[in-house]
Amino acid sequence: MTKRRRSRRVTPTTRRTEPVNEVDFASEYHYVMTDLKRFGLLALAMLGLLIVLALTLPAL
Repeated sequence: MTKRRRSRRVTPTTRRTEPVNEVDFASEYHYVMTDLKRFGLLALAMLGLLIVLALTLPAL
């Protein structure tokens, strides 16, 4: 004979909700925009260098 398992009733626990603080991402992560601009300029400069090299190296 097998034993019967008793099922427990789980009562929902009440959670304390704390007020959520609003975060102003523009002021918190202002440095991200400057970094993205710097990376964009660097990528454009490297792409320009690749184009110049592609045009000048075959002529040598």
